[in-house]
Amino acid sequence: MTTIEGLQAALHIAPFHRWLGLDLVSASPSGIVIAMPWRDELVSNPAIGAAHGGVLASLIDLGGLYAVLAAGGLAQATADLRVDYHRPALAGRILARSRVVKMGKRLSVADTVVESEAGDLLASGRGAYLGA
Repeated sequence: MTTIEGLQAALHIAPFHRWLGLDLVSASPSGIVIAMPWRDELVSNPAIGAAHGGVLASLIDLGGLYAVLAAGGLAQATADLRVDYHRPALAGRILARSRVVKMGKRLSVADTVVESEAGDLLASGRGAYLGA
């Protein structure tokens, strides 16, 4: 497993990830938790103040990829991503909880749930990640 500090540093290499303000809350071979603070720039539906679904999809994608890395696997690119939206993401910190389903040499799979800080399920999904 890579250290949480190393994973956090890798997460912050991409400008988009830094803009989102992502923070790696925990990381172990059994899974990771990524937190994202609320930003008004995330809103795509001003009538209800809901975040854009693409941001939630990004959390699912990144959560799965970093779960594979935390478990000692290789993940260089996303091969496939499945996202289900369950309820609007409204103002407040958002958490992505991810775990590896299958670790492979060429393809690994991880599941992620995205929740409000209160524990409301916002979205869920599965990603497949290309290794070496």
